[in-house]
Amino acid sequence: MNKTENYPVATANLLIAQKNAILASIIANSDDTIISKTLNGIITSWNPAAERMFGYCEAEALGRHISLIIPEERLDEEVFIISQIRQGKKVDHFETVRKAKDGRLVPISLSVSPITNRDGIIVGASKIARDISERKRADEKQAVLAAIVATSDDAIISKTLKGIITSWNKAATQMFGYTEAEALGRHISLIIPHDRLPEEDHIISAIVKGNKINHFHTFRQAKDGHLVPLSLSISPIIDTEGKVVGASKIARDISEQQLLQAEKARLYEQVRILNDKKDEFIGLASHELRTPLTSISGYLQILGRMISNEKGQQFLAKTRLQVKKLGALVDDLLDVSKIEAGKLPLSTEAFDIRKVVDDTLELLSYSNTQFKFTLHTTISELIISGDSHRIEQVIINLLSNAIRYAPGTDRVELFLAHDAENMTIGIKDFGVGIAADKLKDIFSRFYRIDDVNPVTSGLGIGLYLSHEIISRHGGKIWVESELGKGSTFWFSLPLHPAHPLQISN
Repeated sequence: MNKTENYPVATANLLIAQKNAILASIIANSDDTIISKTLNGIITSWNPAAERMFGYCEAEALGRHISLIIPEERLDEEVFIISQIRQGKKVDHFETVRKAKDGRLVPISLSVSPITNRDGIIVGASKIARDISERKRADEKQAVLAAIVATSDDAIISKTLKGIITSWNKAATQMFGYTEAEALGRHISLIIPHDRLPEEDHIISAIVKGNKINHFHTFRQAKDGHLVPLSLSISPIIDTEGKVVGASKIARDISEQQLLQAEKARLYEQVRILNDKKDEFIGLASHELRTPLTSISGYLQILGRMISNEKGQQFLAKTRLQVKKLGALVDDLLDVSKIEAGKLPLSTEAFDIRKVVDDTLELLSYSNTQFKFTLHTTISELIISGDSHRIEQVIINLLSNAIRYAPGTDRVELFLAHDAENMTIGIKDFGVGIAADKLKDIFSRFYRIDDVNPVTSGLGIGLYLSHEIISRHGGKIWVESELGKGSTFWFSLPLHPAHPLQISN
């Protein structure tokens, strides 16, 4: 009889033991921190998750006051929590911060429940704490992104794959005139001109494939009907499973950019017209100057036969020299005009570059007897293809500059060499040299380095012409220079041009 009466009690005790074991297992294996404490704040249980969260092992925590993990400035929270527990109330999802053993602060969400004894008297509290660091970081990131979207000068709009607008920032309201309330839930065609609706199909087809569209220039229509020129960047919106669920558009108003481009185009056209008029004037003036120069040269020849005294012949020789210089300047101006008009004549012929160099040196030696010209070369003959007269013009220009910009010196050196592909000529002077910051402009039209020798005459077009002539032969021209030590101008020409000579019409 006693055996039968005790059976339900034994069963109940067994079930209670099993239940307690299950609860202990749940607590031990929980990812959430579970702590119990007395109403006086003394810790009575401390699960493995609590160890992981706060760094204290169970032995270090049991018997200690719960203030072990409460920052000093938050101790008042414990007073509030205990007051609620004493009243039998539960505290749910209380977000706060607790302190780990290493001093770091851990943001947590607390749920605190009363613990009662068999008589229903509240004797303590059970705390479940969940680390919300990741959520806090996500919330902060989301807040930053929301602030960026809200304050952006660009319209930022999101929509579903069916084109339904799901977000609409302030810039979108300013750009298109629709308020957020007017736009949300409407189809994106709200702002798409009828003739541009096919663009939306193209955009969605790209987004569905996970592709991004960058800087797509188009027009969208504002509430008042006016068209807004835009640059669109569109990205897919992807959910947590990696599925494309919508699209995010960033729209930038490029009205001002288009106005600037139009203004640039207008100014460019004005400059082009002025440049054409300038070239036309140079060409006309050069032609007009040729006539009186030809007459002056003729009269000087007649005077040469009439004047017999030595002094008169000296003055006449100097006058002829100046007229010759003026004629050379006029010729250069004419060449510049022809280059700008695309009409500089060039002829192709096979010629001996060594003979051209020798003839040029002989010509300049007669008129510059104070200079010693030295040619360094092992070449006795080298046949190349091009316009021999124009190449001679380049050599004369470079030699004349070597003489002009080397006051107080008496020598100029020339170099002639070749390899399997190119012929190279160098002309070295021992004059004032050229500053490094001037070298990049040295072959520009009408560019003069006045601080080198301000009294030296010239229009600054000799090197420009030389550059154009060498370039049209498929060659290169460059300079090496150092202030106070002189300059060496080099140019190279292909021995076997891959392309025909560039002859202007």
